[in-house]
Amino acid sequence: MPHVSIKAPVPGIGGLLATRPDTAQPLMLLAETLLRGPSPLSRGERELIAAYVSERNACRYCADSHGAFAAQQLDGGEELVKAVLADPATAPIDARLRALLRVADEVRAEVTPASDETVALARAAGAEDADLHDTVLIAAAFCMYNRYVNGLGTELPADPDHYRDSARRIVTHGYLRQRA
Repeated sequence: MPHVSIKAPVPGIGGLLATRPDTAQPLMLLAETLLRGPSPLSRGERELIAAYVSERNACRYCADSHGAFAAQQLDGGEELVKAVLADPATAPIDARLRALLRVADEVRAEVTPASDETVALARAAGAEDADLHDTVLIAAAFCMYNRYVNGLGTELPADPDHYRDSARRIVTHGYLRQRA
């Protein structure tokens, strides 16, 4: 049960955004910029980073949402996302993305710089400054989103198709679409 009154019967972050449109606008603009704006990382890769950080933070709503968004935008779909969330070391992804997920996990776990070793591994796998920048910012932002959603005790959707329906909307229209 949510710890605050929710104006709309929408699970996860949706109810919080409907309840506080003043904070919803900058939060959704940040998500739009990080996950759909210009980046050397594909939209699917960025959603996968968000899903991975959310999984590691035990934020079921965000992990399942962004996992669905990633699945719609990556070759390999849901099976690839499941493999990455279970263990990126054995998932069928390239070395660059695997190394960036390791950077994201370090950022998620500690409020310290990513280790020189992890950054060096990412660079050796082909990651450039923009890849590292975007990965760290996505990881940091999703720590905030995860804490927002979990910290206020939001509810999970009753219908498992909620994530697929949301994925179709986000992939097509983005995060800034007007909410009903």
